[in-house]
Amino acid sequence: MIAEDPEHGYGAVVTASGRVSVAREYQPTKPELPFSSVQLARLDEALTLSARSTGLGFSVYLGDLGEDTRAFVEGLHAESGEAAAAAVLIAVSPTQRRVEVVTGAESTRRLPDRACNLAVMSMVASFKEGDLVGGLVSGLRMLSDQAGPARN
Repeated sequence: MIAEDPEHGYGAVVTASGRVSVAREYQPTKPELPFSSVQLARLDEALTLSARSTGLGFSVYLGDLGEDTRAFVEGLHAESGEAAAAAVLIAVSPTQRRVEVVTGAESTRRLPDRACNLAVMSMVASFKEGDLVGGLVSGLRMLSDQAGPARN
């Protein structure tokens, strides 16, 4: 057996059966995440401040929304259980180019459809510029401003 096959280069040898065996250095790949740690911290802070200032439960879903996007997002919202009445879910699917906002019974009274539509338009404008986190943060800010302070 030859330690290095001149035809195939370093790390390759031709075995006795004529097969070429090639050794390559393993290089692990980092998983591609949609957000950096700084962006996640920024989004987490926006969610926390929105919930704290309004008393509503804000959440963000990022991913595929299925065939019937509205039904899928309403199902996700319903999974909040008893908290769904005072919850607001922002669902974004960049690949499907869809944004859905679902509100519960209490949050609907404080966030009319017009306010949700304006927030979605603002988010979409940021998304088109390639700023996913900035769009989500500005949308959360708009929704929490419209909902007003927590009610006792």
